[in-house]
Amino acid sequence: MTTSLPDGPGAAGRAAAQVCGAARGRGDARDLAPGPGLPARALPAPAADRRKKKDLDVLEMSSIPNPFPELCCSSLTSALSTDLLPKTNSRKKQVIKIYSEDETSRALEVPSDITARDVCQLLILKCHYVDDHCWTLFEHLTPLGLERIIEDHELVVEVLSNWGMEEENKLYFRKNYAKYEFFKNPMYFFPEHMVSFSTETNGEISPALILQMFLSSSTYPEIHGFLHVKEQGKKSWKKVYFLLRRSGLYFSTKGTSKEPRHLQFFSEFGNSDIYVSLAGKKKHGAPANYGFCFKPNKARGPRDLKMLCAEEEQSRMCWVTAVRLLKYGMQLYQNYMHPCHGRSGCSSQSISPMRSISENSLVAMDFSGEKSRIIDNPTEALLVAVEEGLAWRKKACLRLGSHSSPRACSQRSAISMAIHWSQPWFHHRISRDEAQRLIIQQGLVDGVFLVRDSQSNPRTFVLSMCHAQKIKHFQILPVEDDGKMFHTLDDGHTRFTDLIQLVEFYQLNKGVLPCKLKHYCARVSI
Repeated sequence: MTTSLPDGPGAAGRAAAQVCGAARGRGDARDLAPGPGLPARALPAPAADRRKKKDLDVLEMSSIPNPFPELCCSSLTSALSTDLLPKTNSRKKQVIKIYSEDETSRALEVPSDITARDVCQLLILKCHYVDDHCWTLFEHLTPLGLERIIEDHELVVEVLSNWGMEEENKLYFRKNYAKYEFFKNPMYFFPEHMVSFSTETNGEISPALILQMFLSSSTYPEIHGFLHVKEQGKKSWKKVYFLLRRSGLYFSTKGTSKEPRHLQFFSEFGNSDIYVSLAGKKKHGAPANYGFCFKPNKARGPRDLKMLCAEEEQSRMCWVTAVRLLKYGMQLYQNYMHPCHGRSGCSSQSISPMRSISENSLVAMDFSGEKSRIIDNPTEALLVAVEEGLAWRKKACLRLGSHSSPRACSQRSAISMAIHWSQPWFHHRISRDEAQRLIIQQGLVDGVFLVRDSQSNPRTFVLSMCHAQKIKHFQILPVEDDGKMFHTLDDGHTRFTDLIQLVEFYQLNKGVLPCKLKHYCARVSI
């Protein structure tokens, strides 16, 4: 025996209406009430009793789920829940333009709260680059010849909001290996003669402890030294003794005196940004090319800039790094420790690197026995490096001599001499000054290098590299043996058939170089 249910929306609607009416306690009294202007009608007694009994049965019924709850809603509330409405995205979007080293550009539509790190992540994904956490966004003030690192946590749209409508400023995307290098090797950034402490300390202060003091809110180191400062409203520069403290930058009016009565306030860095001058001699008439300046966030023009100039690159890097640490403190350390953290949801974990990016993965190995082993002795590693170079030479001779045709040999020789043109570390015909500028821009870190054509000798090449924050140049000489050409850095003791072999060898072995080649300096396109 089956029980029939009321079919159609009309029957279900009537059932729901009855339940709602009973819940409100009104029953069907509304149906029995006379309309306006109509006389009341009395029902017969039996009919009234049946109607009353029916109402009592309805009130005693167990509650059933209401299939149409919107029919019972108040007239003041909307029939549709706010959760069912489509959610609107309150993040406004803006189009920004990013430039690369070769002046190619790319336009990106980004939300207003995107950080510099997130912009780098987007470009890494779009250009299919390997993310080694060295990609950096730079703010380039073209008319002033100034540039600064946009920190990973800074909002890019806020940086653009400080630009004037008529200013031709740019955002650049490139690598900077020295962005957080002071966390790894602080001794290179804080020389002993430039650092002192306001409180007495027992024993020698290590660079790591100096770094901890910068990040601490209770103690701080003091950076001091001579700087050239541009006088306000004048073109002349004056050499003055400066002191950098947590409260700001001060200069002494009497030699190297640190007494409060001889110190005058020069600039604060809470509401200012520190920029590096790219062409200090040409743009601002500085005595050297190691200039930097403080630019207030609400600067109206070049007159509001406070220009300074150091006497060497290490001194400038010390001042700039100290200001960055004092201004941002622990935020920089968090950026260094958690480079994948961002607001836009871009995560570098989704990028699988095509090769190892760890420096510690490159070690000298011995595969001559049944089991491979790591060579810990530097002398033994050097001997193995020389033997490996000689073995490469023999293999190259066999490969080149396998074809007896002179034409085939000349073609292979030409290919081996020109195969390096496609490598990102080769920069063809650039000057010595241009090579130094590229290395400085991408960070004075040990092992940053590039290879270029020699200007003094057309047949040779030059390896330019950085070590101990100094740029050194090594000439790659051609060596001829049995009618075949080779390349060498050590007067022919280790020979290579092409520059690719040479670079790969010195990436694994220090050899005659002061350190291994670690990071190639390249002009990337986006």
